[in-house]
Amino acid sequence: MAEEKQIHMPLSEAFKIALRSLRIRFWRAMITTLGILLAIAFLASILTSTAITANLKLMKEEIPAQRLWVVAMSLLVCVVGITNSMLMAVTERYKEIGTMKCLGALDRFIIELFLLESSLQGLIGSLIGTVAGILLMVIIHVSNEGTKVFSALTFFKTFSLSDIGWIFLLCIATGVVLSVIGAIYPAYRAAKMVPADAMRVEL
Repeated sequence: MAEEKQIHMPLSEAFKIALRSLRIRFWRAMITTLGILLAIAFLASILTSTAITANLKLMKEEIPAQRLWVVAMSLLVCVVGITNSMLMAVTERYKEIGTMKCLGALDRFIIELFLLESSLQGLIGSLIGTVAGILLMVIIHVSNEGTKVFSALTFFKTFSLSDIGWIFLLCIATGVVLSVIGAIYPAYRAAKMVPADAMRVEL
């Protein structure tokens, strides 16, 4: 019976609410986005540097295990930061979530709302971080090796998704996926909140 009283809201409505929430909590969202940006920029720079070095030497260049470990740790810290930020967002929005649930919002809608917020932050941070990481490594290698660096990146010779192309896609996908993973628990916690209890909370 309770399920019948709930209202199914379109994904577009969740998207609008997510954008509004990010604007209201702009600076906190910026901090989270900056964490994603730095982690993805680091990943992009490592992958780009490896690709350039490998093609210049005309041999297979593998990423050192130590670098992989540092990249993995930075991505893990990024996920923890996202989770912490989204948990704080849930805490700040107890009454807002309680109101939406009292008005009939489905648990699925609440989950979609938080996952969309996190995905948007992940997409923005990943885009900027990937571009920054790739450009930084290209500039560094050009200053050291000269313009032959451009011939080492097959992206500049063909339109196939190789080297810079796949690095770009991989980094953006990684950032968005990590953002979603980091938001899963906070979104679930928000969705399972009891409306009456949420409305009584004093922050």
